[in-house]
Amino acid sequence: EVQLVESGGGLVQPGGSLRLSCAASGFAFSTYGMSWVRQAPGKDLEWVSGIMASGATTGYANSVKGRFTISRDNAKNTMYLQLNSLKTEDTAIYYCAQSWNGSGRRGQGTQVTVSS
Repeated sequence: EVQLVESGGGLVQPGGSLRLSCAASGFAFSTYGMSWVRQAPGKDLEWVSGIMASGATTGYANSVKGRFTISRDNAKNTMYLQLNSLKTEDTAIYYCAQSWNGSGRRGQGTQVTVSS
């Protein structure tokens, strides 16, 4: 059974940082492109960042480019998202997804709240 478990969210002040993790199991993680998507209150799901299977290729939404960094450790079946210079508009539930473009299976999400 495919399982994706996100962690690392929390409450942080504007300008702060967080590191999200996505622990994967039940499939050949190292052969899949993966991604992070987010959903803010009252808004549609937004693709945030993607990473190819080897980790050599990454992509970012314009809204987070230069502030967020995606990475993965295939030996640990885990993907990460480093969130720096956080803004109030980054407040959302963050999900990891079993694809490059955010489609397919997702985890239960982790809440990120940016507020002073």
